[in-house]
Amino acid sequence: MTTYKAINLVARPTGGPIGPELFEVVEKPLPSVSQGQFLIKQTYMSLDPAMFGWMSPDTNSYIPPVGLGEVMRSSGVGEVVESNHPDFQVGDHVMGMFGWQEYLLTDGKGMNKVPAGVSDEMVLSIFALPGLTATQGLYGIGKPKSGETLVVTGAAGSVGSIVGQLAKADGLKVIGVVGSDTKANWIVDDLGFDGAINYKTDDLQAKLDELAPNGVDVYFENTGGEIQNLVFNKMNTHGRVVVCGMIADYAKAVPNPGPNWIPMIKKRLTVQGFAMPDHFGEIPQLLGKLTPYVTSGKIKYRAHVIEGLESAITGLNMFFTGENQGKLMVKI
Repeated sequence: MTTYKAINLVARPTGGPIGPELFEVVEKPLPSVSQGQFLIKQTYMSLDPAMFGWMSPDTNSYIPPVGLGEVMRSSGVGEVVESNHPDFQVGDHVMGMFGWQEYLLTDGKGMNKVPAGVSDEMVLSIFALPGLTATQGLYGIGKPKSGETLVVTGAAGSVGSIVGQLAKADGLKVIGVVGSDTKANWIVDDLGFDGAINYKTDDLQAKLDELAPNGVDVYFENTGGEIQNLVFNKMNTHGRVVVCGMIADYAKAVPNPGPNWIPMIKKRLTVQGFAMPDHFGEIPQLLGKLTPYVTSGKIKYRAHVIEGLESAITGLNMFFTGENQGKLMVKI
């Protein structure tokens, strides 16, 4: 093989579903490997809600937007197929920010080796952005305590499902908000959540009152939507709100209005947004916190795998429809 495929971002989204007109599939020559470099063949590529922000023209966000004509940004896992780097050998499995492309030439900056015996699906489902995001948000901001009540939205998603399982392992009561009965059954029956709210069919206020009669101490927000104000109004004094994502508003020209701030004053709430690029330097510590939960069998995952590099283009829309069942990724 002398060429490989990559997908460039060539236009900005304007709201609504993502279409092929935003991207260009290109063929690139396979690069030669110089001293201090190595070549990675990407095997699995992560799809994440954060990509909608990365595609936008917003220069005030936590990370610069992907430039038009540049390879679309993403994390991935792959195998070293050629190396002139002393620390990375042919056959090593690595993870990092690879982009929407089949091969990546790198000097190793930002690349981390994958431990032996860990599958590529498990890497992207737990040890890459989902697990790191869940760990940083829950412990860095949520500061959970045994006996407290936690509500997490997007609870069947890659981040939310890990947040809930970590909190359960630490002795909290965990309530997950999901978009289908199938997902509700999964987080309760398989992951051990104490309860689930289907935001599409349940009476939200009644269900929240039933499952959290003593209020909410930690709210891990991944989605936004109608339930946000209801959970916010159930927060207990000195509660913590971890704002990780707002997928319900990403495709809207005008986002929904947020909660009234008066309860924030009365209850002395902590409300904090965060993004993982601020914490990339803390990855070893975050993995050190997360790994014991995984090795002791307290964290389960479910991967939703779609096939082929170009499937990423339409696959992103699953975040709007809720069609994905677990961590969404592309097998290349």
